[in-house]
Amino acid sequence: MNFRKGHVREEPEINLVPLIDVMMVILIFLMITTTYSKYTELQINLPTADAEKQLERPNEIAVVVSATGQYVINKTSLAFTTIDALAAALKGAGGEQKDPVVVISADATATHQSVVRVMEAARAAGYAQITFTTQAQAGK
Repeated sequence: MNFRKGHVREEPEINLVPLIDVMMVILIFLMITTTYSKYTELQINLPTADAEKQLERPNEIAVVVSATGQYVINKTSLAFTTIDALAAALKGAGGEQKDPVVVISADATATHQSVVRVMEAARAAGYAQITFTTQAQAGK
């Protein structure tokens, strides 16, 4: 029963500003806490070693070798190629960098030959600095 005469009922409105604020905080929280994998192209299990974490250098060329012998140079996948083709890809990835460091991330079950191919290609490209990535041993 409507006891008020002439009263016009107001339509309820939804205030979106607090909703947008809450969504923005959630989005920022997720962006900060999310970890990004550096090697999303290939699934590799790095060998373990007892070593300190090295800082990233701006003049490095990242080479990933999968267990099946696939190569990825600076996030660019390569089909199985010769040492000369790998050397050309390394030179292209190095660009105008002065004496870049070739960082080899090989799967723990990758063949020795596939890693040696990358080392030979680096030598052929004229890059003398080569390093390997490992993961820390469990419990250390």
